[in-house]
Formats: sequence, C-alpha cells, structure tokens
Amino acid sequence: MPGRLSGLSTIITGGAGGIGSACARLFCEEGASVLLVDRDADACRAAASDISDHVVEAKLSYLALDLAEEKSATEVVASALEKFGRLDCVVNNAGIRSYEPLSAAQSKTWHDILAINLLSYAYLCREALPELRRSGTGSIVNVSSTHGLNPRAGMGQYDVTKAGIISMTKTLAAEEAGNGVRVNAICPGPTLTSFHIKRAATHGQSAENLKAEKRRDCLMGRWADPREVAYPILWLASTEASFVTATAIMVDGGMPVI
Repeated sequence: MPGRLSGLSTIITGGAGGIGSACARLFCEEGASVLLVDRDADACRAAASDISDHVVEAKLSYLALDLAEEKSATEVVASALEKFGRLDCVVNNAGIRSYEPLSAAQSKTWHDILAINLLSYAYLCREALPELRRSGTGSIVNVSSTHGLNPRAGMGQYDVTKAGIISMTKTLAAEEAGNGVRVNAICPGPTLTSFHIKRAATHGQSAENLKAEKRRDCLMGRWADPREVAYPILWLASTEASFVTATAIMVDGGMPVI
C-alpha cells in the first residue's frame, strides 16, 4: 500500500542527529523523498547510509551545509528541487546548545545559537514557501522544545530560541493559511539522542545507564526514543493533519509546566 507521504518531497535539517535521522527514516518508510541536511558531512553521510541499508528503495539524498549562513537556505531548496522536482514539506530540526547562565552569556554564543536555532528556520521557511504554496499540501514542522514554554536556569539562550520558534510558527501559520501552507511545531522533552549519550560518556555513564534511569521530570519517568518524536512530526506533515496549523504539540512524556 502507498505510504502516508507517498509522492511527497521533504527537507529535514539537523538530519544527522537523533531526531532528524529518525524522522528521515520514518519519512522514507512512508514513501517520501527526503533531503537530509547537516553541517557535519561525515555524520550526514553515515545517517543516509544507515537509512538506505534499512529502508528498501529509500528515496534519499543528503547535503552538508552550514545553516548558520543565510545563503545556505537557497542552496538547500535548490538541491531539493534538482533532486526531486518538487517540495512539499520542511522539517526544521537543526539545533545547538549552550550551557551559560544569562548573566555570563557571551555575544558570540548568542550569535551562534540564534543563527542555527532560530534564523536558519526563518531563512529556510522563507526560501521554501514559494514551492510549498505550489504543492497544494505544503507544510512546515518546526522542532522546538518543552523548554520553549518552561525555561530553565543555565540554558537561557537555548530556551529563548525554542520559545522564538513557537512564536514564529504561530505567526507564519497565520500569514500562510490563505496560501494553503500549514505550519506547526513539536516540543520534545527528554529524548535519548547520540548527543546525550556522548555527553553522558564524558561523565562515565553508558547508554544503558541512561535508559535504565528513572527520570523525575516527566510523568512517564523515562527518556523518549527519537522515533517516538518522529511519529508526531510524520503526522503533522501528512494530510491526516490537514486541519491542524498554528499549534505546538508537547511530546514530552508529561512534563509539568511551572
């Protein structure tokens, strides 16, 4: 049977990371043509190779670009059109982190995190919109965070960008509703990606340790698998969500908002 995204073309940024690669694999399984974008060429190539190994006849390509550069957005859209001939969905997932309290936040850190976490989303949306309007089923899914609504001490710069993504999502949805383009966000909670596994390893913890730990910051008491986050993205990108726009879906295992 045809997949839920059969015949559609998608760009996924941050494609080498846990959520990005899980999303790309799921989209390929559901029949989409996928362009993975990441600034880490080796990691992007490895993610694409892994997906191709597991998904028979996956329609998949990858592009190594630094999305902090505004011109990269134009290159990404042009590449998707060259490879697939159309563009129906953009999943903005690229992101970096900073662990500075706002009282000590440096201008370079602000510049770097805003460039990737917020401005790259804005630029890619802008460049993709003409094609998404032509699609007839155009959609954008922006990956924010529960901490866009529930900010923490010590990660203010990151959380500010995630709050900005939610605001941008709702504004763009209002502006593009008349053009037939839906714009939504998801807000993941604790998700066990390679980033967290590598970071834990520096403190002597293994992936098994992380999986076994009881998390106290969400009702379900555990980490999400990246695929569990990819499924809501798939739904928002599909025509099953044809009456859904300007929303931010919590995918966080029930984290309290304080």
